[in-house]
Amino acid sequence: MTAFDEMRLGARARQPYEAYEDWFNQQDAGRLNEKSLDAERVFRRTGITFAVYGDTEAAERLIPFDIVPRIISGKEWRRLVQGIEQRVQALNAFLDDIYHRQEILRAGRIPKEIIAGNEAFLPEMIGVRPPGGVYTHIIGVDIVRTDENEFFVLEDNARTPSGVSYMLENRETMMQLFPELFQKIKVLPVENYPQLLRESLGAVRPKGCEGKPTVAVLTPGSFNSAYFEHAFLADQMGVELVEGQDLRVIDGRVAMRTTQGYKPIDVLYRRVDDDFLDPLTFRPDSALGVPGIMDVYRAGNIAIANAPGTGIADDKAIYSYMPEIVEFYTGRKAILQNVPTWRCAEADSLSYVLEHLEELVVKEVHGSGGYGMLVGPAASKKEREAFAQKLKARPANYIAQPTLSLSTCPILTDGGLAPRHVDLRPFVLVSDRIRIVPGGLTRVALKEGSLVVNSSQGGGTKDTWVLDD
Repeated sequence: MTAFDEMRLGARARQPYEAYEDWFNQQDAGRLNEKSLDAERVFRRTGITFAVYGDTEAAERLIPFDIVPRIISGKEWRRLVQGIEQRVQALNAFLDDIYHRQEILRAGRIPKEIIAGNEAFLPEMIGVRPPGGVYTHIIGVDIVRTDENEFFVLEDNARTPSGVSYMLENRETMMQLFPELFQKIKVLPVENYPQLLRESLGAVRPKGCEGKPTVAVLTPGSFNSAYFEHAFLADQMGVELVEGQDLRVIDGRVAMRTTQGYKPIDVLYRRVDDDFLDPLTFRPDSALGVPGIMDVYRAGNIAIANAPGTGIADDKAIYSYMPEIVEFYTGRKAILQNVPTWRCAEADSLSYVLEHLEELVVKEVHGSGGYGMLVGPAASKKEREAFAQKLKARPANYIAQPTLSLSTCPILTDGGLAPRHVDLRPFVLVSDRIRIVPGGLTRVALKEGSLVVNSSQGGGTKDTWVLDD
């Protein structure tokens, strides 16, 4: 498959890259290589690492950073924003419906069993409406591009989407390394994200909150793979970073331990999974959550971002119904399309997938991070045969999609610029309104020919520029 090159159109640069190419052609290769090393030193000094579970040789790694930016025109971005806003509105409406009247099920637009039998659906949330009616406060929408005007949503991350700290650090690093570029090219800012996040979280405070709401970030602790991000965002927002052991329920409120005693919290940005949030409601062996927090939540005395039970909205089985979900709740066809998806729980689909494994990407319904998936064209016959047995044993645990020809952006190599496949995760904030910072996290498959961009699978990141045009 021939991939769409986002930088080049034949022998010339595409319009968004014209000014950058002019600048690049005037640069000395040695200077650019030195700048790449400078970037690595910045990230190492800042401590921007991520954990690789099960990797005993390198538990903490730097995510490789490429100094060639991914550039998107203002016109392209505005179209993406329209589609993202529509999708986010539909996701929130879907969650409210699923935990209340369940009209989409009554209408037969999606099957009841896909909800009832789903481990991400929380019966404890039935009849509970979060403060402000917002379920998905922070969403990361994974988008891939296949042509000039073809964008597809690959995944909706509606639980605890990560990666925004890398977006912010990538931009800060680029501005340090190449200040002259930002004078030459007008790029829309992303550095106000922490302020927007703080404002957005504050806007969904409980009804009984008077004055400025108290916000805190709940982390599982320093051994979590995204701990750097938890600490980074708390620091940037100017709020407390807390663990479950720092919190307790006092007089019907969740309060955090301080040097002046316990102080009530109004909004908790939690980076702890549902199962571990409240040992009295979910896993009794959890030491990461707060005993009784769900009672406080049901009483409307705390806002939790994202709301418990939002995982049903980013389940990959639900993803396959997103075109129907968007149309049902917005009354319009989806602006951003899904990737065609086969639900292996359906006999006909399973049969097709088994016969075409060498052409497809197969994913676990609840999987993430690039784990538990098969990229058919890149897999050996033995790997495909082994995966086929998994499919036959638990077909409902998998969905399959065609192998898309993801667009490419250049990375800097020893031989100059070379194309590599990319995706994009814009970050969306939802409260009294929808806020989307211009850009997001571009992940890049650094290995030539690879389609897997996840950092846990050897991918890297780029700064994403949206032009002010």
